Amino acid sequence: MKIAVLGGSFNPIHIGHLALADEVCSVLHYDKLLFIPTYKPPHKEMADSVSAQQRLEMVNLACMEDGRFEVESCEIDRGGLSYTYDTILHLQKKYSGVLEGKIGLVMGDDLLPGFHLWNHASDIASMCQLILAKRPFKKEKGSHANKDKGDYAKVAYATTDLDGNTLYDVNKDPLFKDALSIQNPELMVSSTEIRRRVAEGKPFKYLVPPSVFRYINERAIYGSNCINK
Repeated sequence: MKIAVLGGSFNPIHIGHLALADEVCSVLHYDKLLFIPTYKPPHKEMADSVSAQQRLEMVNLACMEDGRFEVESCEIDRGGLSYTYDTILHLQKKYSGVLEGKIGLVMGDDLLPGFHLWNHASDIASMCQLILAKRPFKKEKGSHANKDKGDYAKVAYATTDLDGNTLYDVNKDPLFKDALSIQNPELMVSSTEIRRRVAEGKPFKYLVPPSVFRYINERAIYGSNCINK
């Protein structure tokens, strides 16, 4: 079985995540894609007060709509800081009897310049088939956005500046010499924007799966001004 993984806070999971997962499975022929909600990312301060369990439940609801998608709760079960290296070791052991080839690790291109700061980054690059996905670059600000911390806050996450000068060239980074790139649809949707829209009572119905939309409404999470029904 060919397995790929997509990690993130999924706060909440949205159509952009699902479109990316579909692209990985359809184009690269992965049998299963595991969504892995992080418990506490080492490089970001999580925005808002939604619990890890609520984020996990929303991902689980979204995955029920496609048999290729599945939730892996190991990082939330483990607690503490969520390190990808530990997660990959866990999955290699869990799927040792059925795993075909390397686990595919899906990464948005906004993460690439800071990948060298990840725990055991070079080991991850050799253990996994890195899959590089396009992500519309939009550095979020405000109370609804996650904030970079530590050394991650010093990394230039854009690949070019406003004048078109190269800040980071993935083709010259040895960590990605064996990586695959996919041409996934660049949907201009983000979890930060969804949280903001919910809090401000703006429409968001078609930015998330129907089951997740109902979950957010029924529990009135992300703010009490939700007018979407």
